[in-house]
Amino acid sequence: MKFTKKSHACVRLEKDGRVLVIDPGVFSEEDAALGADAILVTHEHPDHFSEGHLRAGLEANPQAEIWTLKSVADQLSAAFPGRVHTVGHGDTFTAAGFDVQVHGELHAVIHPDIPRITNVGYLVDGGRIFHPGDALTLPDHPVETLLLPVQAPWSKISEVIDYVREVKPQRAYDIHDALLTDLARPAYDRQIGTLGGSEHLRLAPGETADL
Repeated sequence: MKFTKKSHACVRLEKDGRVLVIDPGVFSEEDAALGADAILVTHEHPDHFSEGHLRAGLEANPQAEIWTLKSVADQLSAAFPGRVHTVGHGDTFTAAGFDVQVHGELHAVIHPDIPRITNVGYLVDGGRIFHPGDALTLPDHPVETLLLPVQAPWSKISEVIDYVREVKPQRAYDIHDALLTDLARPAYDRQIGTLGGSEHLRLAPGETADL
């Protein structure tokens, strides 16, 4: 599996000539969803869900499909009948040749006065990679590669470190990092790498790794 980091929370996975894209949002490149055979969206917040990006991807590839939760599906299903699938916790499906399990139900708490919305995470190919969206969801399944939401308005670094410890992946790659400044990155790298207990890695947008 080829893993490409896109900006912020968006990633691109390639296997056997097919492409799966997760969370192309407004912080991601405008072409983030182009070339995708399947797209997964974890929740409706614009840094994870850009309707324009998704429409571009679906229009460029008439065979492309989307799997997502109801709040996102409702915004797209009328324009792309039969190509937008609603999923929730416990569901399993195959998208572009990737086996996917859905884990999680709610977005992390931003503030008690802000209502929580639905959020799902996607476990791909039996645990080879896990994208939790905006929650520190434990998939209750061994994970080889954790896509780690490293910095967000809803988290602090101690929670990020403890999340790596709980999931116990072989490796953790940073995502959700558009608001993390270059000045802060070394401190995050050092503390997560030292205390998390797993190999901690970072790719710049556009860089790739083989998983």
